[in-house]
Amino acid sequence: MKKELFTVKDVVQITGITPRTLHYYDKINLLKPGRESKNSYRVYDINDLERLQTILFLKEMDLTLNEISDIMQLPKKEQSEILEMHYGILRRKEQRLKTIINALDDYLAGEELFNLNIFNDSTVIPLQEQYNREAKIVYGETEKYKEYEKNIEKLSEDEKVNLNIEFKNNMESLFKELAGYINDSPSSHKVQNLVLKWKGYLEKYMTCDTDILRCIASTYKYDNRFKKYLNQFSDKDLSDFLYKSIIFHCENL
Repeated sequence: MKKELFTVKDVVQITGITPRTLHYYDKINLLKPGRESKNSYRVYDINDLERLQTILFLKEMDLTLNEISDIMQLPKKEQSEILEMHYGILRRKEQRLKTIINALDDYLAGEELFNLNIFNDSTVIPLQEQYNREAKIVYGETEKYKEYEKNIEKLSEDEKVNLNIEFKNNMESLFKELAGYINDSPSSHKVQNLVLKWKGYLEKYMTCDTDILRCIASTYKYDNRFKKYLNQFSDKDLSDFLYKSIIFHCENL
């Protein structure tokens, strides 16, 4: 004989949800059993089972139980319209998840946090912008920083992007080259030529006196974020080597 009604145990066995969940759905009127057995046990018919499967489907889409309850009360056409909007949300989440996974891959491969685009398309401010804002708070009242800001304000957005890319590439190339001389003295001619080259990149933004150079050197050595960033270019302490090389330059101007 064909079975037309399902007990709680049957529904649990079919769907994999817990009895507690089923009871809770009953309590909040999300899924009430269509009938009760002679022993006052909950029993569900095929329509109840179909409704439960729809609820579970919507729950997998990160909709809340309140949202699901509201949707279930709507006609099919309106349900579809809401779900189409939610589809767009899920697609954006998918792209966001891909960004996070790619950033995690890079981080596990040894890339420093400084270089990750993890906060792009997020409510959190991107890391590069965080560093810019931090610099403004720390150095904003100095004449050199004000000079830097004036120079940057003259540029278009495209020029700013291109200049930042060029600066980043130049610096990374220089740090790699400097790492090749890490066993030399910081005062050596070749190392000091590289310090002058480094200084030249900075002077595209602002005039660099000994005070600002010492300040940057200290940041390289004592700020763990920059220390990590620099040391990725060498198997030795490049941040300390660069610090000593810059300080020697400042003392011998």
